[in-house]
Amino acid sequence: MTVKAMTSKEVTKKVFNKESLFILDVRNESDFQVWKIEGENFEYLNIPYFELLDGVEEILPKIPTDKEVLVVCAKEGSSIMVADMLSEEGLTVSYLQGGMKAWSEHLEPVKVGDLKGGGEIYQFVRIGKGCLSYMVVSKGEAAIIDATRMTDSYLDFAESIGAKIAHVFDTHLHADHISGGRVIAEKTNATYWLPPKDATEVTFEYSALEGGNDVTIGQTTINIHALYSPGHTIGSTSFVVDEKFLLSGDILFIDSIGRPDLAGMAENWVADLRESLYKRYRELSEELMVLPAHFMIIEELNEDGSVSEKLGTLFAKNHGLNIEDENEFRKLVTENLPPQPNAYQEIRETNMGKIQPNLEKQREMEIGPNRCAVR
Repeated sequence: MTVKAMTSKEVTKKVFNKESLFILDVRNESDFQVWKIEGENFEYLNIPYFELLDGVEEILPKIPTDKEVLVVCAKEGSSIMVADMLSEEGLTVSYLQGGMKAWSEHLEPVKVGDLKGGGEIYQFVRIGKGCLSYMVVSKGEAAIIDATRMTDSYLDFAESIGAKIAHVFDTHLHADHISGGRVIAEKTNATYWLPPKDATEVTFEYSALEGGNDVTIGQTTINIHALYSPGHTIGSTSFVVDEKFLLSGDILFIDSIGRPDLAGMAENWVADLRESLYKRYRELSEELMVLPAHFMIIEELNEDGSVSEKLGTLFAKNHGLNIEDENEFRKLVTENLPPQPNAYQEIRETNMGKIQPNLEKQREMEIGPNRCAVR
C-alpha cells in the first residue's frame, strides 16, 4: 500500500474548514510543545521517532481507524518511514509533504474585501507561523504590505491576476520573520517603503514611509494613508486603505496588542504604544476593518480562514485596549512577556541588510511560532 503525501495547502484547507484530523507528530517532545500544527478539531499524539525504530505495534491502539491520520516530522523523512510502518500494519495514513519546514513556509491567499471604484485586497495567511501579509490591487497595479521571504508566492499570485507590483511596504522593521519586501522590490522595480525611524541602521536604499504619506495604486485612486503609530517599534506605521481597512502592523491584533520590547526598548516605548492605541486609533472610524500583521491563536481565524475584525469591536472586546490605569498598562506590556522570538536579533540584522544568511540559515532562524504580542 503506497503512503500518500498531504500538502501544506491541503492541511490549511482542513484548518479553515474546521475538519477533523488526527496528527501523529514524531518530532522531539520539546519541539512539539513549543510549536505544532494547530486546528480546532485536530487531535494529537506525540511520539518521538527514535521510540518507534523497533516498530509501531505499541502505538497501534492509540491510532484511530475512523479518522484521517497524518504523520508529521521536521523535514518529512522520518514521517515517511513511520507512515510506511503504519501502512504495513494495515492503517491508511498520510505524511506531511516537506514536514514542518514546509508548514512554516506555506502562504494561503484569501480575498478580504473589495475596494471602491474597482480593486481588491488580499490577505496572505502564513498559517504555520501566524504571519499575515497583504496585497492591494487596483486597475492592474499592486502594492504589497509586510511580505514574508517566500517572495515567489506574491510574484506568482500577482501574475495570475494580471497585476504589476508597483509598491512594497513594511509597516516596521520585523523581528520575528525575514521580510521579502526588498527582494520583491528588486525583482519588480517597485518602490520599497520603510519607516525611517526603524531604518537608521539599514544598508540599502528605501523610500521614507511617514505619517501622512499617500500612495496611489492603480488608475482609480486607492489611497494608502500612512498613520504613524509607534510602540511595537519606534517607526511602526499603520495604513488606512480606501477609508475602509486599517492595516495595523504589529501594534494591534484581534486578541492582543503589540509588545514593545523586541528592540530592547520596552520601558521607553510604552508611552508611545499607549498613545497609538488609546489616542491615535481612537480618532479613526470604528467601522474600519482591522487587518493585523499576525494572529496568535487559531480561534482568531474567520470562517473563510482570514483574520480581521472591526475596530469598534476591538475597542469593546480587546483587553489591551481597555486598561484605564496607565501603570497597569505599563505592567502588562513590560512584565510577564512571552519568550523573545527565535533568533530575533539576527532577523532584525537580516532585515537591515547587515547580514545575508543563506536559505537554510534563514529557515532555521524563523522556526517556531511568532511572539509579537503581549500575552
